[in-house]
Amino acid sequence: MSDENTEASKRFEPAIEPKPPTMLDALIPVISLILMLALSVYLFGDESSAGPNQIVLTLGAAIAAIVAMQNGHTWPRILKAIVAGISTAMGAILILLSVGGLIGTWLMAGTVPSLIYYGLEILDPAWFYAASCIICAIAALATGSSWTVAGTLGVALVGVAMGLGLSPAIAAGAIISGAYFGDKMSPLSDTTNLAPAVVETDLFTHIRHMAWTTGPSITIALVLFAGVGLAADVPEENLALRELMATLDATFNITPLALLPLAVVFYLAYKKVPPLPTILFGALLGGFFAIVLQPDVVLAFANSPDLPTGLALTKGVWLALSDGYVSATGVDDVDALLSRGGMSSMLVTIWLILTALSYGAVLEHAGMLKRLIESALKAAKSTGTLVMTVVLSCIGINIVAADQYIAIVLPGKMYKAEFQRRGLDPRNLSRVVEDSGTLTSPLVPWNTCGAYMAGTLGVATIAYLPFAFFNLINPLVSIFYGFTGFTIKRLDETSEPAAA
Repeated sequence: MSDENTEASKRFEPAIEPKPPTMLDALIPVISLILMLALSVYLFGDESSAGPNQIVLTLGAAIAAIVAMQNGHTWPRILKAIVAGISTAMGAILILLSVGGLIGTWLMAGTVPSLIYYGLEILDPAWFYAASCIICAIAALATGSSWTVAGTLGVALVGVAMGLGLSPAIAAGAIISGAYFGDKMSPLSDTTNLAPAVVETDLFTHIRHMAWTTGPSITIALVLFAGVGLAADVPEENLALRELMATLDATFNITPLALLPLAVVFYLAYKKVPPLPTILFGALLGGFFAIVLQPDVVLAFANSPDLPTGLALTKGVWLALSDGYVSATGVDDVDALLSRGGMSSMLVTIWLILTALSYGAVLEHAGMLKRLIESALKAAKSTGTLVMTVVLSCIGINIVAADQYIAIVLPGKMYKAEFQRRGLDPRNLSRVVEDSGTLTSPLVPWNTCGAYMAGTLGVATIAYLPFAFFNLINPLVSIFYGFTGFTIKRLDETSEPAAA
Protein backbone atom coordinates (compact mmCIF):
# COMPACT_ATOMS: atom_id res chain seq x y z
CA MET A 1 0.00 0.00 0.00
CA SER A 2 1.33 3.44 -0.91
CA ASP A 3 1.92 6.19 1.67
CA GLU A 4 -0.96 8.16 0.18
CA ASN A 5 -3.38 5.23 0.60
CA THR A 6 -2.14 4.64 4.14
CA GLU A 7 -2.75 8.26 5.07
CA ALA A 8 -6.16 8.18 3.41
CA SER A 9 -7.12 5.09 5.43
CA LYS A 10 -5.96 6.72 8.66
CA ARG A 11 -8.31 9.63 8.07
CA PHE A 12 -11.24 7.20 8.35
CA GLU A 13 -10.02 5.71 11.65
CA PRO A 14 -11.94 6.87 14.73
CA ALA A 15 -10.31 9.27 17.15
CA ILE A 16 -12.15 7.54 20.02
CA GLU A 17 -13.53 4.08 20.62
CA PRO A 18 -17.02 3.52 19.17
CA LYS A 19 -19.77 3.62 21.75
CA PRO A 20 -21.74 0.45 22.49
CA PRO A 21 -25.16 0.24 20.82
CA THR A 22 -28.34 0.93 22.75
CA MET A 23 -31.24 -1.49 22.64
CA LEU A 24 -32.93 0.80 20.12
CA ASP A 25 -29.80 0.73 17.95
CA ALA A 26 -29.82 -3.06 17.98
CA LEU A 27 -33.53 -3.30 17.20
CA ILE A 28 -33.63 -0.83 14.28
CA PRO A 29 -31.92 -3.09 11.70
CA VAL A 30 -33.68 -6.21 13.02
CA ILE A 31 -37.18 -4.72 12.88
CA SER A 32 -36.41 -3.13 9.50
CA LEU A 33 -35.34 -6.53 8.15
CA ILE A 34 -38.47 -8.26 9.45
CA LEU A 35 -40.78 -5.64 7.93
CA MET A 36 -39.00 -5.68 4.57
CA LEU A 37 -38.96 -9.50 4.44
CA ALA A 38 -42.68 -9.56 5.19
CA LEU A 39 -43.29 -7.11 2.34
CA SER A 40 -41.07 -9.18 0.04
CA VAL A 41 -43.00 -12.39 0.76
CA TYR A 42 -46.34 -10.55 0.37
CA LEU A 43 -45.36 -9.10 -3.01
CA PHE A 44 -43.42 -12.02 -4.50
CA GLY A 45 -44.59 -15.13 -2.64
CA ASP A 46 -42.49 -18.23 -3.31
CA GLU A 47 -40.29 -16.24 -5.70
CA SER A 48 -39.06 -13.93 -2.94
CA SER A 49 -35.87 -15.96 -2.41
CA ALA A 50 -34.91 -15.63 -6.07
CA GLY A 51 -33.87 -11.99 -5.75
CA PRO A 52 -36.22 -9.85 -3.65
CA ASN A 53 -34.96 -11.24 -0.32
CA GLN A 54 -31.39 -10.59 -1.39
CA ILE A 55 -32.27 -6.94 -1.96
CA VAL A 56 -33.91 -6.83 1.48
CA LEU A 57 -30.80 -8.24 3.15
CA THR A 58 -28.60 -5.75 1.30
CA LEU A 59 -30.79 -2.86 2.47
CA GLY A 60 -30.80 -4.32 5.99
CA ALA A 61 -27.01 -4.38 5.99
CA ALA A 62 -26.98 -0.76 4.83
CA ILE A 63 -29.33 0.28 7.66
CA ALA A 64 -27.19 -1.60 10.19
CA ALA A 65 -24.05 0.08 8.79
CA ILE A 66 -25.64 3.54 9.14
CA VAL A 67 -26.52 2.82 12.77
CA ALA A 68 -23.00 1.51 13.39
CA MET A 69 -21.41 4.62 11.84
CA GLN A 70 -23.61 6.82 14.03
CA ASN A 71 -22.03 5.04 17.01
CA GLY A 72 -18.50 5.76 15.82
CA HIS A 73 -17.66 2.74 13.67
CA THR A 74 -15.88 3.67 10.45
CA TRP A 75 -16.76 2.40 7.01
CA PRO A 76 -13.34 0.76 6.37
CA ARG A 77 -13.73 -1.33 9.52
CA ILE A 78 -17.35 -2.20 8.71
CA LEU A 79 -16.30 -3.25 5.22
CA LYS A 80 -13.48 -5.33 6.68
CA ALA A 81 -16.00 -7.05 8.97
CA ILE A 82 -18.29 -7.76 6.00
CA VAL A 83 -15.43 -9.27 4.00
CA ALA A 84 -14.41 -11.36 7.02
CA GLY A 85 -18.01 -12.51 7.48
CA ILE A 86 -18.33 -13.51 3.85
CA SER A 87 -14.97 -15.29 3.93
CA THR A 88 -16.32 -17.72 6.54
CA ALA A 89 -18.76 -19.02 3.93
CA MET A 90 -16.29 -19.42 1.06
CA GLY A 91 -15.90 -23.10 1.82
CA ALA A 92 -19.67 -23.54 1.82
CA ILE A 93 -19.97 -21.59 -1.44
CA LEU A 94 -17.40 -23.81 -3.15
CA ILE A 95 -19.21 -26.89 -1.84
CA LEU A 96 -22.48 -25.50 -3.21
CA LEU A 97 -20.94 -25.08 -6.67
CA SER A 98 -19.52 -28.60 -6.51
CA VAL A 99 -22.90 -30.03 -5.46
CA GLY A 100 -24.49 -28.29 -8.44
CA GLY A 101 -21.96 -29.94 -10.73
CA LEU A 102 -22.45 -33.29 -8.99
CA ILE A 103 -26.22 -33.23 -9.46
CA GLY A 104 -25.77 -32.46 -13.17
CA THR A 105 -23.30 -35.29 -13.87
CA TRP A 106 -25.06 -37.82 -11.62
CA LEU A 107 -28.32 -37.22 -13.47
CA MET A 108 -26.61 -37.76 -16.81
CA ALA A 109 -24.60 -40.75 -15.54
CA GLY A 110 -27.75 -42.55 -14.50
CA THR A 111 -26.76 -42.44 -10.82
CA VAL A 112 -29.80 -40.47 -9.70
CA PRO A 113 -32.15 -42.17 -12.22
CA SER A 114 -30.96 -45.61 -10.98
CA LEU A 115 -31.48 -44.58 -7.35
CA ILE A 116 -34.96 -43.36 -8.22
CA TYR A 117 -35.75 -46.53 -10.18
CA TYR A 118 -34.60 -48.90 -7.45
CA GLY A 119 -36.22 -46.75 -4.79
CA LEU A 120 -39.55 -46.92 -6.60
CA GLU A 121 -39.24 -50.71 -6.69
CA ILE A 122 -38.29 -51.13 -3.03
CA LEU A 123 -39.87 -48.32 -0.97
CA ASP A 124 -43.49 -48.72 0.09
CA PRO A 125 -45.38 -45.39 -0.16
CA ALA A 126 -46.93 -45.97 3.28
CA TRP A 127 -43.51 -46.11 4.95
CA PHE A 128 -41.56 -43.91 2.56
CA TYR A 129 -41.22 -40.82 4.77
CA ALA A 130 -40.11 -42.76 7.86
CA ALA A 131 -37.75 -44.92 5.77
CA SER A 132 -36.21 -41.83 4.14
CA CYS A 133 -35.60 -40.31 7.56
CA ILE A 134 -33.89 -43.48 8.82
CA ILE A 135 -31.77 -43.92 5.66
CA CYS A 136 -30.52 -40.33 5.83
CA ALA A 137 -29.89 -40.59 9.58
CA ILE A 138 -27.66 -43.65 9.13
CA ALA A 139 -25.78 -42.08 6.22
CA ALA A 140 -25.20 -38.80 8.08
CA LEU A 141 -24.14 -40.65 11.24
CA ALA A 142 -21.50 -42.49 9.20
CA THR A 143 -20.26 -39.42 7.31
CA GLY A 144 -20.90 -36.58 9.76
CA SER A 145 -22.28 -34.40 6.99
CA SER A 146 -25.93 -33.46 6.50
CA TRP A 147 -24.95 -31.52 3.37
CA THR A 148 -23.36 -34.56 1.70
CA VAL A 149 -26.40 -36.71 2.47
CA ALA A 150 -28.86 -34.10 1.18
CA GLY A 151 -26.83 -33.53 -1.98
CA THR A 152 -26.70 -37.23 -2.84
CA LEU A 153 -29.35 -39.46 -1.27
CA GLY A 154 -31.65 -36.50 -0.65
CA VAL A 155 -31.88 -35.55 -4.32
CA ALA A 156 -32.80 -39.12 -5.27
CA LEU A 157 -35.33 -39.54 -2.47
CA VAL A 158 -37.18 -36.37 -3.49
CA GLY A 159 -37.35 -37.86 -6.98
CA VAL A 160 -38.70 -41.14 -5.59
CA ALA A 161 -41.35 -39.23 -3.64
CA MET A 162 -42.50 -37.46 -6.79
CA GLY A 163 -42.59 -40.76 -8.65
CA LEU A 164 -44.72 -42.34 -5.92
CA GLY A 165 -47.13 -39.41 -6.01
CA LEU A 166 -46.03 -38.27 -2.55
CA SER A 167 -45.30 -34.76 -1.33
CA PRO A 168 -41.75 -33.56 -2.09
CA ALA A 169 -42.08 -31.06 0.77
CA ILE A 170 -42.77 -33.79 3.33
CA ALA A 171 -40.00 -35.92 1.79
CA ALA A 172 -37.59 -33.01 2.14
CA GLY A 173 -38.64 -32.62 5.78
CA ALA A 174 -37.93 -36.32 6.39
CA ILE A 175 -34.57 -36.11 4.61
CA ILE A 176 -33.51 -33.04 6.60
CA SER A 177 -34.74 -34.56 9.87
CA GLY A 178 -32.71 -37.71 9.36
CA ALA A 179 -29.66 -35.94 7.98
CA TYR A 180 -29.49 -33.50 10.88
CA PHE A 181 -30.03 -36.23 13.47
CA GLY A 182 -27.10 -38.20 12.06
CA ASP A 183 -24.95 -35.10 11.65
CA LYS A 184 -25.69 -33.95 15.20
CA MET A 185 -24.84 -37.31 16.78
CA SER A 186 -21.76 -38.07 14.68
CA PRO A 187 -18.28 -37.44 16.15
CA LEU A 188 -17.20 -36.66 12.58
CA SER A 189 -19.48 -33.60 12.34
CA ASP A 190 -17.93 -30.13 12.48
CA THR A 191 -20.77 -28.63 14.54
CA THR A 192 -20.71 -31.56 16.96
CA ASN A 193 -17.03 -30.84 17.56
CA LEU A 194 -17.49 -27.07 17.62
CA ALA A 195 -20.18 -26.85 20.34
CA PRO A 196 -18.23 -28.66 23.12
CA ALA A 197 -15.02 -26.88 22.12
CA VAL A 198 -16.64 -23.46 22.56
CA VAL A 199 -18.02 -24.20 26.04
CA GLU A 200 -15.03 -26.35 27.07
CA THR A 201 -16.49 -29.80 27.57
CA ASP A 202 -15.57 -33.23 26.21
CA LEU A 203 -16.79 -34.34 22.76
CA PHE A 204 -18.15 -37.73 23.79
CA THR A 205 -19.63 -36.33 27.00
CA HIS A 206 -21.42 -33.85 24.75
CA ILE A 207 -22.71 -36.59 22.42
CA ARG A 208 -23.91 -38.79 25.30
CA HIS A 209 -25.70 -35.82 26.87
CA MET A 210 -27.38 -34.96 23.54
CA ALA A 211 -28.80 -38.48 23.30
CA TRP A 212 -31.29 -37.54 26.04
CA THR A 213 -32.88 -34.88 23.83
CA THR A 214 -32.26 -36.28 20.34
CA GLY A 215 -33.51 -39.80 21.17
CA PRO A 216 -37.08 -38.79 22.11
CA SER A 217 -37.13 -36.13 19.36
CA ILE A 218 -36.24 -38.51 16.52
CA THR A 219 -38.65 -41.12 17.91
CA ILE A 220 -41.53 -38.63 17.88
CA ALA A 221 -40.51 -37.49 14.38
CA LEU A 222 -40.49 -41.07 13.05
CA VAL A 223 -43.94 -41.71 14.53
CA LEU A 224 -45.22 -38.55 12.82
CA PHE A 225 -43.63 -39.49 9.47
CA ALA A 226 -45.11 -42.98 9.74
CA GLY A 227 -48.53 -41.51 10.52
CA VAL A 228 -48.36 -39.07 7.61
CA GLY A 229 -47.24 -41.87 5.29
CA LEU A 230 -50.00 -44.26 6.34
CA ALA A 231 -52.56 -41.48 5.87
CA ALA A 232 -51.25 -40.55 2.41
CA ASP A 233 -53.72 -41.11 -0.41
CA VAL A 234 -51.70 -43.08 -2.96
CA PRO A 235 -53.56 -45.17 -5.55
CA GLU A 236 -52.53 -48.84 -5.64
CA GLU A 237 -52.40 -48.82 -9.44
CA ASN A 238 -50.26 -45.78 -10.15
CA LEU A 239 -50.08 -45.30 -13.92
CA ALA A 240 -47.77 -42.29 -13.57
CA LEU A 241 -45.36 -44.41 -11.53
CA ARG A 242 -45.27 -47.14 -14.18
CA GLU A 243 -44.73 -44.55 -16.90
CA LEU A 244 -41.88 -42.98 -14.93
CA MET A 245 -40.12 -46.32 -14.42
CA ALA A 246 -40.59 -47.31 -18.05
CA THR A 247 -39.21 -43.96 -19.23
CA LEU A 248 -36.19 -44.20 -16.94
CA ASP A 249 -35.50 -47.74 -18.16
CA ALA A 250 -35.82 -46.71 -21.81
CA THR A 251 -33.66 -43.59 -21.49
CA PHE A 252 -30.84 -44.72 -19.20
CA ASN A 253 -28.79 -47.81 -18.64
CA ILE A 254 -30.25 -48.62 -15.22
CA THR A 255 -27.56 -50.64 -13.45
CA PRO A 256 -26.04 -51.03 -9.98
CA LEU A 257 -22.76 -49.86 -11.55
CA ALA A 258 -24.28 -46.37 -11.81
CA LEU A 259 -24.40 -46.27 -8.00
CA LEU A 260 -20.61 -46.51 -7.66
CA PRO A 261 -20.12 -42.69 -7.55
CA LEU A 262 -22.46 -42.60 -4.56
CA ALA A 263 -20.52 -45.39 -2.83
CA VAL A 264 -17.21 -43.63 -3.49
CA VAL A 265 -18.46 -40.30 -2.11
CA PHE A 266 -19.73 -41.92 1.08
CA TYR A 267 -16.48 -43.85 1.48
CA LEU A 268 -14.41 -40.66 1.16
CA ALA A 269 -16.67 -38.87 3.64
CA TYR A 270 -16.37 -41.81 6.05
CA LYS A 271 -12.57 -41.62 5.75
CA LYS A 272 -12.80 -37.96 6.78
CA VAL A 273 -11.76 -36.53 3.42
CA PRO A 274 -12.92 -32.87 3.49
CA PRO A 275 -16.32 -32.21 1.89
CA LEU A 276 -15.11 -29.98 -0.96
CA PRO A 277 -12.66 -32.42 -2.58
CA THR A 278 -15.09 -35.27 -1.85
CA ILE A 279 -18.03 -33.63 -3.63
CA LEU A 280 -15.91 -32.27 -6.47
CA PHE A 281 -14.33 -35.68 -7.07
CA GLY A 282 -17.83 -37.19 -6.99
CA ALA A 283 -18.95 -34.71 -9.66
CA LEU A 284 -16.02 -35.55 -11.92
CA LEU A 285 -16.51 -39.27 -11.29
CA GLY A 286 -20.14 -38.82 -12.33
CA GLY A 287 -18.93 -37.33 -15.61
CA PHE A 288 -16.64 -40.32 -16.19
CA PHE A 289 -19.43 -42.80 -15.50
CA ALA A 290 -21.75 -40.86 -17.78
CA ILE A 291 -19.30 -41.38 -20.65
CA VAL A 292 -18.82 -45.08 -19.82
CA LEU A 293 -22.42 -46.08 -18.99
CA GLN A 294 -24.57 -43.54 -20.84
CA PRO A 295 -22.64 -42.45 -23.99
CA ASP A 296 -25.81 -42.06 -26.06
CA VAL A 297 -27.37 -39.83 -23.39
CA VAL A 298 -24.23 -37.68 -23.25
CA LEU A 299 -24.00 -37.34 -27.04
CA ALA A 300 -27.68 -36.43 -27.33
CA PHE A 301 -27.27 -33.84 -24.58
CA ALA A 302 -24.15 -32.34 -26.22
CA ASN A 303 -26.06 -32.07 -29.54
CA SER A 304 -22.87 -31.58 -31.56
CA PRO A 305 -22.88 -34.12 -34.41
CA ASP A 306 -20.16 -32.13 -36.20
CA LEU A 307 -17.64 -32.83 -33.41
CA PRO A 308 -15.58 -36.00 -33.06
CA THR A 309 -17.15 -38.41 -30.58
CA GLY A 310 -14.52 -37.83 -27.88
CA LEU A 311 -14.95 -34.06 -28.00
CA ALA A 312 -18.76 -34.34 -28.07
CA LEU A 313 -18.68 -36.53 -24.95
CA THR A 314 -16.38 -34.01 -23.24
CA LYS A 315 -18.72 -31.18 -24.18
CA GLY A 316 -21.71 -33.03 -22.74
CA VAL A 317 -20.00 -33.58 -19.38
CA TRP A 318 -18.77 -29.99 -19.39
CA LEU A 319 -22.29 -28.69 -19.94
CA ALA A 320 -23.70 -30.89 -17.18
CA LEU A 321 -21.10 -29.58 -14.74
CA SER A 322 -21.70 -25.94 -15.63
CA ASP A 323 -25.41 -25.66 -16.45
CA GLY A 324 -26.84 -28.99 -15.34
CA TYR A 325 -28.51 -31.83 -17.23
CA VAL A 326 -31.65 -31.15 -19.28
CA SER A 327 -33.82 -34.20 -19.86
CA ALA A 328 -35.56 -34.57 -23.22
CA THR A 329 -37.59 -37.76 -22.89
CA GLY A 330 -40.80 -36.12 -24.07
CA VAL A 331 -42.58 -37.06 -20.83
CA ASP A 332 -43.15 -33.77 -19.01
CA ASP A 333 -43.09 -35.15 -15.47
CA VAL A 334 -39.87 -37.06 -16.08
CA ASP A 335 -38.20 -34.10 -17.78
CA ALA A 336 -39.17 -31.82 -14.90
CA LEU A 337 -37.75 -34.34 -12.43
CA LEU A 338 -34.43 -34.91 -14.19
CA SER A 339 -33.65 -31.42 -15.55
CA ARG A 340 -31.55 -30.04 -12.71
CA GLY A 341 -28.10 -29.27 -11.42
CA GLY A 342 -25.09 -27.40 -12.72
CA MET A 343 -22.89 -24.91 -10.93
CA SER A 344 -24.88 -22.04 -12.42
CA SER A 345 -28.02 -23.30 -10.67
CA MET A 346 -26.45 -22.40 -7.32
CA LEU A 347 -25.69 -18.77 -8.12
CA VAL A 348 -28.97 -17.39 -6.72
CA THR A 349 -28.40 -19.38 -3.53
CA ILE A 350 -24.86 -18.02 -3.27
CA TRP A 351 -26.21 -14.50 -3.78
CA LEU A 352 -28.57 -15.09 -0.86
CA ILE A 353 -25.72 -16.33 1.36
CA LEU A 354 -23.48 -13.37 0.53
CA THR A 355 -26.13 -10.77 1.35
CA ALA A 356 -27.26 -12.58 4.51
CA LEU A 357 -23.74 -12.88 5.86
CA SER A 358 -23.05 -9.23 5.07
CA TYR A 359 -26.05 -8.24 7.16
CA GLY A 360 -25.06 -10.52 10.03
CA ALA A 361 -21.43 -9.38 9.94
CA VAL A 362 -22.39 -5.72 10.42
CA LEU A 363 -24.60 -6.54 13.40
CA GLU A 364 -21.92 -8.67 15.03
CA HIS A 365 -19.14 -6.13 14.38
CA ALA A 366 -21.17 -3.24 15.81
CA GLY A 367 -22.04 -5.20 18.96
CA MET A 368 -25.76 -5.30 18.18
CA LEU A 369 -26.04 -9.08 18.50
CA LYS A 370 -24.23 -8.99 21.82
CA ARG A 371 -26.55 -6.24 23.03
CA LEU A 372 -29.63 -8.29 22.16
CA ILE A 373 -28.27 -11.36 23.98
CA GLU A 374 -27.33 -9.36 27.09
CA SER A 375 -30.85 -7.98 27.29
CA ALA A 376 -32.33 -11.47 26.96
CA LEU A 377 -30.13 -12.74 29.81
CA LYS A 378 -31.66 -10.27 32.27
CA ALA A 379 -35.01 -12.05 32.03
CA ALA A 380 -33.54 -15.52 32.63
CA LYS A 381 -34.13 -16.05 36.35
CA SER A 382 -34.50 -19.86 36.54
CA THR A 383 -32.69 -22.72 34.82
CA GLY A 384 -35.70 -23.22 32.57
CA THR A 385 -35.82 -19.60 31.45
CA LEU A 386 -32.02 -19.64 30.99
CA VAL A 387 -32.23 -22.67 28.68
CA MET A 388 -35.14 -21.11 26.81
CA THR A 389 -33.15 -17.87 26.45
CA VAL A 390 -30.22 -19.76 24.92
CA VAL A 391 -32.55 -21.57 22.52
CA LEU A 392 -34.24 -18.35 21.44
CA SER A 393 -30.86 -16.62 21.12
CA CYS A 394 -29.56 -19.37 18.83
CA ILE A 395 -32.71 -19.24 16.72
CA GLY A 396 -32.54 -15.45 16.58
CA ILE A 397 -28.90 -15.48 15.49
CA ASN A 398 -29.70 -18.08 12.80
CA ILE A 399 -32.33 -15.65 11.54
CA VAL A 400 -30.30 -12.47 11.90
CA ALA A 401 -26.71 -13.59 11.27
CA ALA A 402 -27.73 -16.35 8.81
CA ASP A 403 -24.98 -18.73 9.85
CA GLN A 404 -25.16 -21.79 12.11
CA TYR A 405 -21.56 -21.42 13.26
CA ILE A 406 -22.21 -17.93 14.63
CA ALA A 407 -25.39 -19.32 16.22
CA ILE A 408 -23.24 -21.87 18.07
CA VAL A 409 -20.14 -19.84 18.89
CA LEU A 410 -21.68 -16.54 20.02
CA PRO A 411 -24.25 -17.94 22.50
CA GLY A 412 -21.71 -20.53 23.64
CA LYS A 413 -19.28 -17.79 24.56
CA MET A 414 -21.87 -15.35 25.90
CA TYR A 415 -23.68 -17.79 28.23
CA LYS A 416 -20.72 -19.91 29.37
CA ALA A 417 -19.93 -17.73 32.40
CA GLU A 418 -23.60 -17.56 33.40
CA PHE A 419 -23.96 -21.35 33.34
CA GLN A 420 -20.82 -21.64 35.47
CA ARG A 421 -22.05 -18.98 37.89
CA ARG A 422 -25.26 -20.94 38.41
CA GLY A 423 -23.34 -24.20 38.98
CA LEU A 424 -24.50 -25.82 35.72
CA ASP A 425 -22.19 -28.23 33.97
CA PRO A 426 -20.99 -26.91 30.58
CA ARG A 427 -22.33 -30.02 28.84
CA ASN A 428 -25.81 -28.54 29.37
CA LEU A 429 -24.89 -25.46 27.37
CA SER A 430 -23.17 -27.39 24.58
CA ARG A 431 -26.30 -29.55 24.23
CA VAL A 432 -28.65 -26.57 24.14
CA VAL A 433 -26.68 -24.67 21.49
CA GLU A 434 -26.65 -27.77 19.27
CA ASP A 435 -30.33 -28.51 19.92
CA SER A 436 -31.19 -25.04 18.68
CA GLY A 437 -28.26 -23.49 16.80
CA THR A 438 -27.56 -26.46 14.55
CA LEU A 439 -31.08 -27.77 14.10
CA THR A 440 -32.91 -24.56 13.26
CA SER A 441 -30.36 -23.38 10.68
CA PRO A 442 -32.00 -25.23 7.74
CA LEU A 443 -35.37 -23.72 8.69
CA VAL A 444 -34.34 -20.15 7.79
CA PRO A 445 -34.55 -19.47 4.02
CA TRP A 446 -31.59 -17.06 3.94
CA ASN A 447 -29.41 -19.01 6.37
CA THR A 448 -26.52 -20.81 4.67
CA CYS A 449 -28.07 -24.17 5.61
CA GLY A 450 -31.61 -23.23 4.62
CA ALA A 451 -30.42 -21.85 1.30
CA TYR A 452 -28.33 -24.97 0.67
CA MET A 453 -31.15 -27.42 1.44
CA ALA A 454 -33.66 -25.53 -0.69
CA GLY A 455 -31.22 -25.19 -3.58
CA THR A 456 -30.10 -28.82 -3.43
CA LEU A 457 -33.42 -30.58 -2.82
CA GLY A 458 -35.39 -28.27 -5.09
CA VAL A 459 -37.99 -27.60 -2.38
CA ALA A 460 -38.52 -24.13 -0.90
CA THR A 461 -37.52 -23.76 2.76
CA ILE A 462 -40.98 -22.49 3.70
CA ALA A 463 -42.51 -25.56 2.03
CA TYR A 464 -40.51 -28.18 3.94
CA LEU A 465 -40.26 -26.25 7.24
CA PRO A 466 -43.54 -27.59 8.78
CA PHE A 467 -42.40 -31.16 8.05
CA ALA A 468 -38.85 -31.00 9.42
CA PHE A 469 -40.30 -32.62 12.54
CA PHE A 470 -37.03 -33.50 14.24
CA ASN A 471 -35.62 -30.00 13.79
CA LEU A 472 -38.80 -28.45 15.22
CA ILE A 473 -39.25 -30.87 18.12
CA ASN A 474 -35.69 -31.06 19.47
CA PRO A 475 -35.45 -27.41 20.67
CA LEU A 476 -38.81 -27.83 22.44
CA VAL A 477 -37.60 -30.98 24.20
CA SER A 478 -34.48 -29.10 25.28
CA ILE A 479 -36.61 -26.31 26.79
CA PHE A 480 -38.86 -28.86 28.51
CA TYR A 481 -35.83 -30.48 30.14
CA GLY A 482 -34.67 -27.06 31.29
CA PHE A 483 -37.91 -26.36 33.12
CA THR A 484 -38.27 -29.84 34.60
CA GLY A 485 -34.58 -30.24 35.44
CA PHE A 486 -34.53 -33.66 33.77
CA THR A 487 -30.92 -34.60 32.78
CA ILE A 488 -29.71 -31.11 33.70
CA LYS A 489 -26.27 -31.80 35.22
CA ARG A 490 -24.80 -29.62 37.93
CA LEU A 491 -21.08 -29.14 38.49
CA ASP A 492 -21.24 -30.78 41.92
CA GLU A 493 -23.10 -33.85 40.58
CA THR A 494 -20.48 -35.15 38.17
CA SER A 495 -16.97 -36.43 38.53
CA GLU A 496 -16.31 -36.31 34.78
CA PRO A 497 -13.90 -33.63 33.56
CA ALA A 498 -15.46 -30.45 32.29
CA ALA A 499 -12.80 -29.88 29.66
CA ALA A 500 -11.19 -32.18 27.17
